[in-house]
Amino acid sequence: MSVVMAPPPTSQQTPLPERYALLSDEACDELIAEAKAKLGRRVVILGHHYQRDEVIKFADYTGDSFKLAQLASQRPEADYIVFCGVHFMAESADILSAGHQRVSLPDLAAGCSMADMANIDQVEECWEALQEGIEETIVPVTYMNSAANLKAFCGRHGGIVCTSSNAEGVLRWAFERGSGVLFFPDEHLGRNTGLKMGIPIARMPVWNPFRDMGGLTDHQIEESRILLWKGHCSVHQRFTPQQVHEARTVYPDIRVLVHPECRHEVVEMADLVGSTEYIIKAVEDSPAGTQWAIGTEIHLVHRLGDRHPDKLVMSLEPTVCVCTTMYRIDPPHLLWTLENLLEDTVVNLISVPEDIKADARLALDRMLAIHK
Repeated sequence: MSVVMAPPPTSQQTPLPERYALLSDEACDELIAEAKAKLGRRVVILGHHYQRDEVIKFADYTGDSFKLAQLASQRPEADYIVFCGVHFMAESADILSAGHQRVSLPDLAAGCSMADMANIDQVEECWEALQEGIEETIVPVTYMNSAANLKAFCGRHGGIVCTSSNAEGVLRWAFERGSGVLFFPDEHLGRNTGLKMGIPIARMPVWNPFRDMGGLTDHQIEESRILLWKGHCSVHQRFTPQQVHEARTVYPDIRVLVHPECRHEVVEMADLVGSTEYIIKAVEDSPAGTQWAIGTEIHLVHRLGDRHPDKLVMSLEPTVCVCTTMYRIDPPHLLWTLENLLEDTVVNLISVPEDIKADARLALDRMLAIHK
């Protein structure tokens, strides 16, 4: 599939001053620690699980994207939120933050290819077609890994946001309010969740935004229970059934643990399937000597291996399986961000417009209400 990326953020990335790039690793680390100490409680640094270790070690909190945004909202004394992740994550932090807080993304080039596979124009075009062709109520559901304007779209149209850990509960909520769901941007999380709920694959057709009427017949659309969007995570698509087979051949006692963004053939073969937080907990709670082959981003897998030397923790992917956009956040960009904050200058400010923020917050609040 050819993918048209969403337009870049309106803010422009300022080139990193040369002096930061020329610093040694040791000098950069010392200056980051110094700047962070001077800022004190005025700054909170968030580090997503997929960040490199050189950045994670400076994070006040580590976690998945939504957990981090929530944690930041619980630090009202922090004037600045530095999100070491990708663009949609920083948007979520801005949506949930207090009015006086400002959010910075150390490198604006840190995006998400999956999030870019559904843009607001495409989704609105799909929505208009569905409203004209289907009499029943359709509920839009967007994965957390999406732009703020797509979360706002769901808020405006009676929809909701989901994470990889609560997708089933969110879909049940949606089915109580409509006969079908439009699920974007990750088709694999939608399909894996739907199959787990007993929905036949024939009732989960894929809408291709680059084809007329999504490349589907009227009958396919009318009979759909979940209309999936043609989108995927480039990292999790690297895992294959052959890799699962090979891991079990070499290590007969190994347990295969994968993320639900993986294709269904891999999920079907796995011993356990779950979100990033679920993966971490499964390894942490397992007894010494346990062997794990994990299907998710390599930095997290390596970190789990380092933290649990009494267990075998390996990646399903025999070569490097890195999220290249996450990898763009590095110590020099973090230092540059923090030193500017010392002068009350926020580089790469992430600011969601108030109207979009209000509608997106509505969709997020609907998700949070399910778990109260």
